[in-house]
Amino acid sequence: MVLAQARKQELIATFQVHETDTGSADLQVAMLTERINRLSEHLKTNKNDNSSRHGLLKMIGTRKRLLAYIQRQDRNRYRSLIERLGIRG
Repeated sequence: MVLAQARKQELIATFQVHETDTGSADLQVAMLTERINRLSEHLKTNKNDNSSRHGLLKMIGTRKRLLAYIQRQDRNRYRSLIERLGIRG
């Protein structure tokens, strides 16, 4: 489930920390969240796709570690990021 180039540029413009940012933790979390949401929709219709489910769980684990890193670095940035992405309740 690769992101379309236009959607990727949209995410970069929205979540970049500085002007030339293409790989900050905030941006990685945003891209992972987009991929997780798309894959979750796929798995709702394809319940027996276990290889995709395994990939989804790996992405969720990666996002969890990145969010923990952001939370350790700057709690306010963490709170604003999860609010903007609409994750964690």
